Amino acid sequence: MKHYVGIDIGGTNMVCGLTDETGRTLRMTKVATEAQRGSEDVIERLGKAVSELIAEAGVSPEAVGIGIPGFVDHVNGVSVLAVNLGWKNVPITSELSKHLGGLPVYLNHDVRMYVYGEAVAGAGQGYKHVFGLTVGTGLAAAMVNEGRLYYGSGGRAGEFGHIPVPGLDYHCNCGMTGCLETAVSATGIARQAREAVQRGESTILAERFAGDKLQQLTSADVSRAYDEGDPAAIAVMERTGTLLGRGLAAAIPLFSPEAIVIGGGGSLAGERLFAPMRKEIERFTLSFYLDDLVIKPAERIEDAGVVGSALYAKQRLNGTDIV
Repeated sequence: MKHYVGIDIGGTNMVCGLTDETGRTLRMTKVATEAQRGSEDVIERLGKAVSELIAEAGVSPEAVGIGIPGFVDHVNGVSVLAVNLGWKNVPITSELSKHLGGLPVYLNHDVRMYVYGEAVAGAGQGYKHVFGLTVGTGLAAAMVNEGRLYYGSGGRAGEFGHIPVPGLDYHCNCGMTGCLETAVSATGIARQAREAVQRGESTILAERFAGDKLQQLTSADVSRAYDEGDPAAIAVMERTGTLLGRGLAAAIPLFSPEAIVIGGGGSLAGERLFAPMRKEIERFTLSFYLDDLVIKPAERIEDAGVVGSALYAKQRLNGTDIV
């Protein structure tokens, strides 16, 4: 049995995992990212964490895969721009490989790796055409066709969150106005709820997050208020789910997936979000696209990114990834 290492790098933590060639996670470890210490320090500590993981397992992995946020050059293994890490043009794969005795290292976008993990070893397993998305701080997606990722020109495919939506006037961090992720994301849900409080709507959230506490309100708080029958929270979830459904109603005819897998922290809202989403999809999508379409929540909440990165490394090592 061959083994692979998958790494999911975030702004707060880096999660490393050892998997077998089927995507079964054998062991995992987590280390603080501490990006402020600079990319060289981060990569050195990452190399140490991976080396210890391998030594504890007593195996010799074939390759290492990394998922990282921001813009990546997956062909050359360069983190082109990762704003939350403060990285620009960091040759992460070549540098990490030096710390691992020349072990092959491959890089890709973190959401692609999350979706790839779900597509080949999670909720999308068994389907040839899987469209996956993560509803988190932002909103991003990836398409996996017959086990291979779709990249688009320049490797820029998947920015689902930057679809412009008429009627949305929120300013996006990308510089545009009205991007889907400004409302359909964990931060977007919280923003809408805060606005409801500021407008003076009748809501239990106004009592719980009075004054300066309002900025502490999260999407999880909105979900809890929803479950208590709070009308403002229900309206926020209805609007968010409807907008997500509208975005997917545009994506479905373009990609014609067999399965849509939805993950990320915001997706934990479950049917509060999915019910209005499905209603909107059915309203705006031709029925024959929906006849065989399955929409599922992600299954590998804890390790999808790690598994996806590990199996992506396997694919790159074997020369079967479309680049």
